[in-house]
Order: sequence, then structure tokens, then C-alpha cells
Amino acid sequence: MRPNLILNAEKELGIVAGLQDRVAQVYGGLVYMDFSQGHMDKLGHGIYMPLDVNLLPPLYLIYADNPSDSGKVHSTVRQRWLSGDDFITSRMKEVAQLALDGHKALLQKDYTELARFMNKNFDLRREMFGDDVLGALNIKMVDVARSVGAASKFTGSGGAVVALCPDGDSQVERLRKGCQEAGFVVQQVKVAPSVLTDEELSSLLLAS
Repeated sequence: MRPNLILNAEKELGIVAGLQDRVAQVYGGLVYMDFSQGHMDKLGHGIYMPLDVNLLPPLYLIYADNPSDSGKVHSTVRQRWLSGDDFITSRMKEVAQLALDGHKALLQKDYTELARFMNKNFDLRREMFGDDVLGALNIKMVDVARSVGAASKFTGSGGAVVALCPDGDSQVERLRKGCQEAGFVVQQVKVAPSVLTDEELSSLLLAS
């Protein structure tokens, strides 16, 4: 219930935010989130399952040291979703399917497939929002990663991207070089384990 509490408080303050960020904030670590309509209708929230952070491959954060273009602030996607727009609804269903497929790939440590899903995630976002909303700088970060064969997607709504190098260390070096030439900073991601206590984790397992 804690993510819902935070989200509702933000709504009262007029802050446009999403439930996924609040789940990550409360749980910490690596979390699989199932927002199936049945769960949302019955429980008022999704089903959240903490996963072992060691399932993750090495990931790299890319960002601009002096960002100057974050894209347009306003987007019609949220309103189109609420209005039941067929195009947005169908793309959102594809995004949801990527979460299912990505979860399976993580459990199997199939990082080649995970990389493919990451790229598809960004491609769907680009189709829905368009380049003007995403911003040229944000798109360039993705393009630089892809130019060396790395997978890349936004970490959130923009400002930074996360990259996966399925081909190993040599690809990581090419990524670092490409980012340096483009004026971007690269840092390896360090994912801390879940912040939940053993008692809280046990209650989640019992509930599921």
C-alpha cells in the first residue's frame, strides 16, 4: 500500500507521477511488477515480486554532463490513453508484454533476448511520444549506444539512458569511447538489494 500512499499524496500536490517509480522507491533493488487489470481492480494495486539483483547483467548509465535539451514537457499520450486511443492502447499492451518477456529472460539469464526487449521498449516509446517530446539529446544517447551494438532505453522519461552490452568487455570499451566522443558520461550501474526487511519479504511471499 505504500506506493499508492505516495502516489496519492503527489496527486493532491498536482505532481504527475507514475506508480512504477513509487514501487521502486518503496521496495528498492530489482522488482518485477504485475499491473494486470484483475489485480488492480481486486486489490487496488499490482503484484510486486522482489528479485535477486544478481540476475541482472552489467548495466551502464549514460547521461549528459551539461544537458541542454530535455524535449518538450507536454505530451498528449497520457490523455490519449485515458481516452482509450486505439494506437496508444495497442502500444501499451506491447510494452506490458515486454515486461513479461523480460522477466523470463532475466530468470534464464538470456541477456541477448533482454537486449532485444530493451531496444523494443525504446522503439515503442518513440512511436507513441515522437521525437519532439523525447528530445534530440535523449535520442542521441540511445543512438550512440546502438552504434556499437549495445541495447539502450530510457531510465524513465528522459535525461539518462541505460545500456546493456551483450557482447562483453570489448563492446563496453567501444561504448565508453563512443560516449566520450559524443560528450556523454558513462557509469556502471550499481543496484543495491531490496530495502525490505525479512519479515516484509516473507509477508509478500505468503500473500502471493
